[in-house]
Amino acid sequence: MTLDEKEKIRELRLKGTGYKGIASLLGLTRDSVRGFCKRNGLDGDSCVVALNVEEKIKRNLFCACCEKPIKQKVQGRTRRFCSGDCRRKWWREHPNERKKNDDAIYKYTCPYCGEEFSSYGNKKRKYCSHNCYIKDRFWGDENGI
Repeated sequence: MTLDEKEKIRELRLKGTGYKGIASLLGLTRDSVRGFCKRNGLDGDSCVVALNVEEKIKRNLFCACCEKPIKQKVQGRTRRFCSGDCRRKWWREHPNERKKNDDAIYKYTCPYCGEEFSSYGNKKRKYCSHNCYIKDRFWGDENGI
Protein backbone atom coordinates (compact mmCIF):
# COMPACT_ATOMS: atom_id res chain seq x y z
CA MET A 1 0.00 0.00 0.00
CA THR A 2 1.48 3.35 -1.03
CA LEU A 3 1.51 6.57 0.99
CA ASP A 4 -0.99 8.14 -1.42
CA GLU A 5 -3.39 5.24 -0.88
CA LYS A 6 -3.00 5.53 2.89
CA GLU A 7 -3.75 9.25 2.80
CA LYS A 8 -6.76 8.64 0.54
CA ILE A 9 -8.07 5.93 2.89
CA ARG A 10 -7.73 8.29 5.86
CA GLU A 11 -9.46 11.10 3.96
CA LEU A 12 -12.35 8.92 2.77
CA ARG A 13 -12.79 7.32 6.17
CA LEU A 14 -13.05 10.72 7.83
CA LYS A 15 -15.78 11.62 5.35
CA GLY A 16 -17.75 8.59 6.53
CA THR A 17 -17.07 6.15 3.67
CA GLY A 18 -17.23 2.44 4.53
CA TYR A 19 -14.53 -0.19 4.04
CA LYS A 20 -16.13 -1.65 0.89
CA GLY A 21 -16.58 1.76 -0.70
CA ILE A 22 -12.96 2.72 -0.08
CA ALA A 23 -11.72 -0.66 -1.32
CA SER A 24 -13.67 -0.40 -4.56
CA LEU A 25 -12.52 3.19 -5.20
CA LEU A 26 -8.85 2.39 -4.66
CA GLY A 27 -8.80 -1.13 -6.06
CA LEU A 28 -7.78 -2.72 -2.76
CA THR A 29 -9.30 -5.52 -0.73
CA ARG A 30 -11.78 -4.72 2.01
CA ASP A 31 -9.61 -6.50 4.56
CA SER A 32 -6.50 -4.46 3.76
CA VAL A 33 -8.50 -1.24 4.12
CA ARG A 34 -10.05 -2.50 7.37
CA GLY A 35 -6.63 -3.50 8.73
CA PHE A 36 -5.16 -0.09 7.95
CA CYS A 37 -8.12 1.62 9.61
CA LYS A 38 -7.82 -0.51 12.74
CA ARG A 39 -4.09 0.17 13.04
CA ASN A 40 -4.66 3.92 12.72
CA GLY A 41 -7.70 4.33 14.98
CA LEU A 42 -10.22 4.74 12.16
CA ASP A 43 -12.24 1.59 12.84
CA GLY A 44 -15.86 1.39 13.92
CA ASP A 45 -19.08 2.74 12.47
CA SER A 46 -18.25 4.95 9.49
CA CYS A 47 -20.70 7.68 10.53
CA VAL A 48 -19.15 8.01 13.97
CA VAL A 49 -15.49 7.91 12.86
CA ALA A 50 -15.34 11.57 11.78
CA LEU A 51 -16.87 12.75 15.07
CA ASN A 52 -14.52 10.53 17.06
CA VAL A 53 -11.44 11.84 15.23
CA GLU A 54 -12.44 15.46 15.88
CA GLU A 55 -12.93 14.66 19.57
CA LYS A 56 -9.58 12.83 19.74
CA ILE A 57 -7.84 15.84 18.16
CA LYS A 58 -9.40 18.08 20.82
CA ARG A 59 -8.13 15.70 23.52
CA ASN A 60 -4.67 15.62 21.88
CA LEU A 61 -4.81 11.92 21.06
CA PHE A 62 -4.33 12.61 17.33
CA CYS A 63 -1.92 15.07 15.71
CA ALA A 64 -3.66 18.34 14.82
CA CYS A 65 -1.79 18.43 11.48
CA CYS A 66 -1.62 14.92 10.04
CA GLU A 67 -4.16 13.17 12.34
CA LYS A 68 -1.79 10.36 13.27
CA PRO A 69 -2.06 8.90 16.78
CA ILE A 70 0.15 10.56 19.41
CA LYS A 71 1.64 8.75 22.37
CA GLN A 72 1.44 11.12 25.32
CA LYS A 73 4.13 11.12 27.99
CA VAL A 74 3.20 10.51 31.63
CA GLN A 75 4.73 13.78 32.83
CA GLY A 76 4.99 17.18 31.25
CA ARG A 77 2.89 19.13 28.79
CA THR A 78 0.47 17.22 26.57
CA ARG A 79 1.59 16.97 22.98
CA ARG A 80 -0.56 18.45 20.25
CA PHE A 81 1.59 17.40 17.29
CA CYS A 82 3.41 14.17 16.46
CA SER A 83 6.60 15.93 15.34
CA GLY A 84 8.28 19.30 15.00
CA ASP A 85 7.66 19.27 11.25
CA CYS A 86 3.91 18.88 11.80
CA ARG A 87 3.97 21.64 14.40
CA ARG A 88 5.74 24.09 12.07
CA LYS A 89 3.52 23.16 9.11
CA TRP A 90 0.33 23.61 11.14
CA TRP A 91 1.36 27.03 12.53
CA ARG A 92 2.43 28.16 9.04
CA GLU A 93 -1.05 27.26 7.73
CA HIS A 94 -2.93 28.76 10.73
CA PRO A 95 -1.24 32.10 11.58
CA ASN A 96 -4.53 33.59 12.81
CA GLU A 97 -4.69 31.02 15.65
CA ARG A 98 -1.84 32.74 17.49
CA LYS A 99 -2.86 34.82 20.45
CA LYS A 100 -0.51 37.77 20.19
CA ASN A 101 -0.32 40.19 23.09
CA ASP A 102 -0.43 43.83 21.95
CA ASP A 103 1.96 44.81 24.75
CA ALA A 104 4.66 42.60 23.23
CA ILE A 105 4.78 44.39 19.86
CA TYR A 106 7.66 46.88 19.76
CA LYS A 107 8.22 49.49 17.03
CA TYR A 108 11.74 50.50 16.01
CA THR A 109 13.69 52.26 13.27
CA CYS A 110 16.56 50.34 11.68
CA PRO A 111 19.87 52.20 12.23
CA TYR A 112 21.23 51.02 8.87
CA CYS A 113 18.44 51.56 6.35
CA GLY A 114 16.19 53.90 8.37
CA GLU A 115 13.11 51.74 7.75
CA GLU A 116 10.50 51.41 10.50
CA PHE A 117 9.70 47.87 11.62
CA SER A 118 7.91 46.09 14.44
CA SER A 119 9.17 43.21 16.51
CA TYR A 120 7.03 40.77 18.48
CA GLY A 121 8.42 39.77 21.87
CA ASN A 122 11.95 41.12 21.37
CA LYS A 123 12.73 44.35 23.24
CA LYS A 124 16.41 44.38 22.29
CA ARG A 125 16.14 44.10 18.52
CA LYS A 126 17.94 46.86 16.60
CA TYR A 127 17.88 45.94 12.92
CA CYS A 128 14.98 45.16 10.57
CA SER A 129 16.81 42.17 9.08
CA HIS A 130 19.95 40.10 9.36
CA ASN A 131 21.10 41.60 6.08
CA CYS A 132 21.02 45.14 7.55
CA TYR A 133 22.90 43.94 10.63
CA ILE A 134 25.68 42.40 8.51
CA LYS A 135 25.97 45.48 6.29
CA ASP A 136 26.11 47.85 9.27
CA ARG A 137 28.44 45.68 11.34
CA PHE A 138 30.95 44.60 8.71
CA TRP A 139 30.55 46.79 5.61
CA GLY A 140 30.18 50.11 7.36
CA ASP A 141 29.34 53.04 5.08
CA GLU A 142 30.50 51.51 1.79
CA ASN A 143 27.08 51.97 0.18
CA GLY A 144 26.82 55.59 1.24
CA ILE A 145 23.82 55.10 3.50
